[in-house]
Amino acid sequence: MSKIKDHPLRYDLVNELHARPFPALSVPSHAVYIAIKEPERAVSRDRSKDLAHLLGLLDRHASPHPQPEATHFSGGIGRHNLKWESHTEFVTYSAFGPGVSTRAFDPMEADVFPADWLATAPGSRLVSVLIRVEEMLADEDEMLAKLGDWFVPESLAISRVVDGAAVIAGDFRIDQAGHMRFAVFVQKGTGARRVGRIVQRLCEVETYRAMSMLGLVRARGLGAQLNRLDPQLATMISGMTSTGQAPEAVLKTLLEISAELESLGVQSSFRFGATAAYEAIVTQRVSVMRETRVKGLQTFGEFMMRRYDPAMRTVKSVEARLGSMAERATRAAELLRTRVDVERSAQNQRLLESMDARADLQLRLQTTVEGLSVVAISYYAMNILAYVIYPVTDSLGLSKGWTMAVLAPLVILGVWGLVRRIRNRLH
Repeated sequence: MSKIKDHPLRYDLVNELHARPFPALSVPSHAVYIAIKEPERAVSRDRSKDLAHLLGLLDRHASPHPQPEATHFSGGIGRHNLKWESHTEFVTYSAFGPGVSTRAFDPMEADVFPADWLATAPGSRLVSVLIRVEEMLADEDEMLAKLGDWFVPESLAISRVVDGAAVIAGDFRIDQAGHMRFAVFVQKGTGARRVGRIVQRLCEVETYRAMSMLGLVRARGLGAQLNRLDPQLATMISGMTSTGQAPEAVLKTLLEISAELESLGVQSSFRFGATAAYEAIVTQRVSVMRETRVKGLQTFGEFMMRRYDPAMRTVKSVEARLGSMAERATRAAELLRTRVDVERSAQNQRLLESMDARADLQLRLQTTVEGLSVVAISYYAMNILAYVIYPVTDSLGLSKGWTMAVLAPLVILGVWGLVRRIRNRLH
């Protein structure tokens, strides 16, 4: 029996749903996480360099290689499990190892990613995180005392997550070794997959927070440019009603400002769009952890609301300001262009009226010349004709005066008719 044919991408699309599974972590354990991004044009980067950098790490441990066009990979490197992912703008490396060091957040844990290997990365390190996973302490005050020793108290965020399965904490500060640190205290009996999801979400919160903050840097630089253009635009718009400036000159300046604003919009559109997407991911990752407060201390959500959300509002404000200025410049240019067109139409109308007046004057002058021409031609024609017929009129007894009197009307009418005929043919 024949079967229906599957779409060629059917299995690929389904497999994509399961391509990036959460890690399974035992307790205690630790995680080292880094995100690497090229400073410029990261979207169009040569991704083969990212894969080659991954292979360099795997070869150090004689680990198997991923597929040539892979965008994610999981495998072992020594006593650690490695997870590698290639994203639109960056790549991430996660190393998960059993047990924790005696010294909390020992920088030696990060040596799973050797310094000489990191130095050859095709990009710069944007995120570096150490995560310490321990079993939940029975005494909550003892746990808080530990956190007070590990983190800066005024920026410490702590919350109970996933229906009380764990307590997460961090101060979102970079330590002297260059790492951001998070602690996870896990309730006894919590599954390894659930622990892995909590750790993964912490890594994602920090990664997408850092990526979205790139939009703030762009917004600040753009704000200085808008501060320079805004007064110029206001001056140009107010000068539209001024009679001291030529509309063409004002229009040219307005179009230059409008073109610069459009250029700034094109240069910033991707970064602002990406910032909005990353912000949404941060908000979603925090919300799915289902936080509850621990002894009145600020949660991750509250920390984000106080420290992170204002930065995102700044980005949105600059983006809206850029759009508003571009629209104002465009509207002003359209209005001024209309004014220029109206003035040019009036000038053309006056020019046509002047041409009509000159044509009328020319017609009158032509009529006058024609009249004078008829008189002059008639005079000479009559004299010539008189000489021709004078012998005949003399034999008839007509004097020269009578001869001229008879010829004058006939010659004038004949010349006038000839001139009219010539003019009609020319027209």
